[in-house]
Amino acid sequence: MSKFPKVIAKLKHFFNSKTLFKFAFILSFIGFIVLIFDFGYNHSEPVQELINGYYFIVLSVGVIVTAIRYITLKKNINNKVFIFDVASLFLIIYIILIHFFSHEAHHYLTFLYNDNWVKFAILITFIREFAEQKLIYKRTLLNPAQLFIVSFMGIIFLGTLLLMLPNATYTEISLLDALFTSTSAVCVTGLIVVDTGSFFTQFGQTIILLLIQIGGIGILTFASYFSYFFKGGSNYENQLVLSDLTNSQKLGDVFSTLKRILIITFSIELIGGLLIYSSLNNLLLPTFFERAFFSAFHSVSAFCNAGFSTLPNSLYESGFRFNYALQSYIILLLVIGGLGFPIVVNILKYSKYWIVTKFLHFLRIKKDYKPWILNLNSRITLITTFSLIIIGTILFYISEYNNTLAEHTGFGKFVTALFGATTPRTAGFNTVDMTALNFFTIMMIFLLMWIGASPASTGGGIKTSTFAIAILNFWSLARGKTRIEVFRREISDISVKRAFAVITLSLVVIGFGIIAISIFDSNKDLKSIAFECFSAYSTVGLSVGITANLSATSKFVIILIMFIGRVSMLSILIAMIKKVKQKNYRYPTEEIIIN
Repeated sequence: MSKFPKVIAKLKHFFNSKTLFKFAFILSFIGFIVLIFDFGYNHSEPVQELINGYYFIVLSVGVIVTAIRYITLKKNINNKVFIFDVASLFLIIYIILIHFFSHEAHHYLTFLYNDNWVKFAILITFIREFAEQKLIYKRTLLNPAQLFIVSFMGIIFLGTLLLMLPNATYTEISLLDALFTSTSAVCVTGLIVVDTGSFFTQFGQTIILLLIQIGGIGILTFASYFSYFFKGGSNYENQLVLSDLTNSQKLGDVFSTLKRILIITFSIELIGGLLIYSSLNNLLLPTFFERAFFSAFHSVSAFCNAGFSTLPNSLYESGFRFNYALQSYIILLLVIGGLGFPIVVNILKYSKYWIVTKFLHFLRIKKDYKPWILNLNSRITLITTFSLIIIGTILFYISEYNNTLAEHTGFGKFVTALFGATTPRTAGFNTVDMTALNFFTIMMIFLLMWIGASPASTGGGIKTSTFAIAILNFWSLARGKTRIEVFRREISDISVKRAFAVITLSLVVIGFGIIAISIFDSNKDLKSIAFECFSAYSTVGLSVGITANLSATSKFVIILIMFIGRVSMLSILIAMIKKVKQKNYRYPTEEIIIN
């Protein structure tokens, strides 16, 4: 009996120590790997029973550890986390009872008895345990630019392995094609070497969908916010790194910015999915699941400006090319996703201020005037974006009126022209035959692809703000001014330097890509090669039909261009080149003859 108190003391120490929680995390992490293995391969009955047994252990330990975490809690309970844990505990316990202890459950609970609920519970358990781990970003190990690049590379390689699982495709896929598809999805490009809808299974398409979502928002955004949500805080160094990645002006705004990004993204994608669902023809997609998956896939792909489609010919597919409501919703998602999160947040802030001001004015209540609710970044981005859309639509309409727009009438011509002017700005969907476009239209698409979307968005290209600064600089020089002034503000010298560095580096990368593919695939014409390289760098995804027919070396060149286009060549240089300390002296200034 004397040993009993010692045993109790050891158990208390074990439960109060971090060992138990680390054990639970390792167990859940292995469960996550087993989950992928379960999805990716077909198993014999004995192997499936072993997998189910391990699922039971992971879920049981997860429930016990969550309960112990609250019993041994030494700080105030976070209400949001508490609600999440209580809800997930009830669901997981219910799933355990139904799947592992009730042989008659399938007769009464058909919906919950599905094996996917067990897998969902495993995923929830892994996320919960992962969020409890300490995420420490060391600037001495990786600076923000290096961390950003490494995170993308990691997701690309993981996606490649997942797409090579037997159950991800109907037929075997090569390593290069899997890498190409994964890179295209993570870099939200949309170029494909195999047809997404017919080559990949439902599981494979879901992997691509998740890669697009993670690539659009960033894995660090997900990981950091989940960690902050469950732990209620973060160390100073983490906040410094994340402030660089999220472009937060204040250190205290880092996690509120992450929260806004996630809420805005999922809200818009949900609304977009519902709108797309409402526009679908039930005869083309008979079942509810087919329509729901189509809507979710295209909503995420559109908002993230990825351009992936489950249709063989994208939206040019018969039965969809005349669905103008669907095209309108896709355009809306493309534009919002391409504006960038800071701009969308600023627009929402301005809209709220404008509505409140008008309402108070109607009630004859005075409200303090707040100047510059809509900041300079937003003004420049919005003017440039909508100028490109309007000019592009008019030119596309005129150029293709008797060509690719001939099969459309009235309002349909306008919507198709609007789509044709919007999609080159890093979207990648097409509602016309790309190989039938006039030469003038192709040249216009080159320019629109190169400019791309806006900063801090899901799109690529040199960005609208970069293009705007270049135009403003030309205008200032022509007028004999030494400064760029717009909306009673002066553009900083560092912004001008960055803009022209981005322009120069983009042309260098695209130029080397064109030269390389011209060498490796000399039988391809220069226009098609150039189109492919511009599309890859700007993460657009449009093609004139040569992607799948490229040689292995050329495909690898396109993979590199897609990756560089997504993370930007300037970020790669910042990550690679050692920083120099600021010197407190200046040399005499001299002008260089330019023209």
